[in-house]
Amino acid sequence: MSFAGLYTAHNFSLYAVPAAFAVAFAPHAYAMALYNKERAPGTQPWDGTAPKKNRDHVGDSKMSPYMQDRYLRAEAANDNGFVGLPFFAAAVVAGNVAGLPKATLNSLAATYLVSRIVFTYLYVNGTTAAWGHARSLSWLAGIISCCTLFVRAGNKYF
Repeated sequence: MSFAGLYTAHNFSLYAVPAAFAVAFAPHAYAMALYNKERAPGTQPWDGTAPKKNRDHVGDSKMSPYMQDRYLRAEAANDNGFVGLPFFAAAVVAGNVAGLPKATLNSLAATYLVSRIVFTYLYVNGTTAAWGHARSLSWLAGIISCCTLFVRAGNKYF
């Protein structure tokens, strides 16, 4: 059985949790690289001993305002990814404990991952209201996939 070309004979949903972690971490790795690449010569490199301080002192890097904003958006996308990760992980576990069909688990986990990839791209690159609205819709798609897992898991017990 296949949904959107996904192989659903096996349950891959639990693998989606570390994949979601990687997707959440990716904008932070990008932000670190961007900071070090775009900072002015002679300014302090990205400080791994106090990473949150870098946001407060991004102006000291003498990056262009566009790159400073891009750096801050990447870090914000990272924060948002980790805020949603426990909700997703709990939804996947609930679906597995409830014994939802593999196709359901796989398709909803994949939906979440794709929505987070799209969300991150739109967050880091978006500078217009239209991109912001599209980003919100991609976030909503991810949340709906998690809620669907919870509701379907709950329905198995009634």
